[in-house]
Amino acid sequence: MTSAPENGTPGKSVTSQSIDQDEDAVVIIGSGAGGGTLAYELTAKGIPVVVLEAGPYLTHDDYVNNEWESFNQMAWLDPRTTSGSWRVARDFPNLPAWIVKAVGGTTTHWSGATPRFKEHEFKTRSVYGRVDDANLLDWPIGLEDLAPYYDRAEKAMGSTHVHGRPPLPANNNYKVFANGAERAGYKFYATGPYATNAEEYDGRPASIQDGFNFQGDKNRSKWSILVREMPRAEATGLLDLRPDSQAVQITHDAEGRADAVLYLDKEGNLHRQAAKVVCVAANSIETPRLLLLSATPRFPDGLANSSGQVGRNYMRHLTGTVWGHFDKPVRMYRGETMAGLIGDESLHDPDRGFAGGYYLETISLGPAFMAAFVEPGAWGPDFTKLLDAYTNSAGMWIVGEDMPQESNRVTLNTTVKDVNGLPVPNVHYDDHPNDVAMREHAYTAGEKVYGAVGAQSTHRTPPYPSTHNLGTARMSERREDGVVDRWGRAHDVRNLFVSDGSAFTSGAAANPTLTIVALAIRQADYIAEELKAQRI
Repeated sequence: MTSAPENGTPGKSVTSQSIDQDEDAVVIIGSGAGGGTLAYELTAKGIPVVVLEAGPYLTHDDYVNNEWESFNQMAWLDPRTTSGSWRVARDFPNLPAWIVKAVGGTTTHWSGATPRFKEHEFKTRSVYGRVDDANLLDWPIGLEDLAPYYDRAEKAMGSTHVHGRPPLPANNNYKVFANGAERAGYKFYATGPYATNAEEYDGRPASIQDGFNFQGDKNRSKWSILVREMPRAEATGLLDLRPDSQAVQITHDAEGRADAVLYLDKEGNLHRQAAKVVCVAANSIETPRLLLLSATPRFPDGLANSSGQVGRNYMRHLTGTVWGHFDKPVRMYRGETMAGLIGDESLHDPDRGFAGGYYLETISLGPAFMAAFVEPGAWGPDFTKLLDAYTNSAGMWIVGEDMPQESNRVTLNTTVKDVNGLPVPNVHYDDHPNDVAMREHAYTAGEKVYGAVGAQSTHRTPPYPSTHNLGTARMSERREDGVVDRWGRAHDVRNLFVSDGSAFTSGAAANPTLTIVALAIRQADYIAEELKAQRI
């Protein structure tokens, strides 16, 4: 465990309380956007919490401003396998997802974009109608239910452009992007909302525009669980944070209630932590993996899986990148990595040939990552031409709603084992025709934006390993349609909750972190009320 000095910066001393392994506790598995928020919100209400985090406790002093070194320091590199027709299975077969294994989870490696879901994105089955081979379902909640929690999340995260928070300054990458957007006829473009400070806020300094706050922000200007929630939870004295603790099974009693979590420490020793409530927030790959690993005779297909939906409906957002090459330097790497977005295409307009919508968001990569990702597997003069154009390049990332499909799923690969001898997760994904149509439309839109400001050429890059992992334990009104209810509580297990993006019923077009945090704040209020009333 570690603690925080009074200024809120994670330290290295131990002040948090230690909860006995035989003492019933609220046990949270994972310390990212969902788990970390839940830990702070519960401890702030006086509820003791144990957080099991599979990765180490890295602080901002540990971060390095070097792409590959930082990747190897932070990324979840445990073995995984990949199948399906998506390009990721061919280009990165052992890395289906690009997420962090450390305290704070992937909030320590994210763009900072914080758009809200739109009302229609909670009602996809009703609004989109029947889409062949898509497993669309309305959420059991709507925008009106989440709106007050969006407010709380935005204020906690310091989202720009809302609640009086000033916008980030425009860097060169954004200026090219915004001028192209205007000339292409778009109207809704801006340098946010982003959870990176334009000025000092909530104890965090203003961004220094150093171009390296994406994977580890040494300046602490970008919100993360490591910056805000974890130190504050520790300051309550009610947090027992256990890094390097890999959960391997959730056990249950004779009545089917979760009663403990088994986990392995850094040396591979097995421990048991008793639990009155278990909240799983391990990302949309590890969360279903853990539920499937927790199968018993009472739950033969996996814990909380009477519907057969655990692991199914995996979504990773429609993604892709458009690069524009110009006759003069852009130097996109200066300033924020993601510095602005276009929102005009995030509506549902079936006249475009697909359901749902997408955002265009600025992005930049360093030369090393550009070489790895700009055209995976390519070599020769056309490839080197892309690298030679680096200084004169501008970049934008496509992020949009992909269709949930039952066949897109996370399963246990029983033929490949991890270092502990447990089956690794296999991530299977096939693009839906709706995804293909939307990506093509977005590529064309991005090319028009750059063409409007004189791009000499453009290049389309296929999706990277997934950073927006969603679904796999989705919310549903009816038990047979999903895994958890409107509060994220498992239909089958009264004191088991899912507290991350796994609970998403649909993916929406928006980056998911703000919604994960809002749902976790809402869930914390509910759990606190249920505990007080002794209903769980």
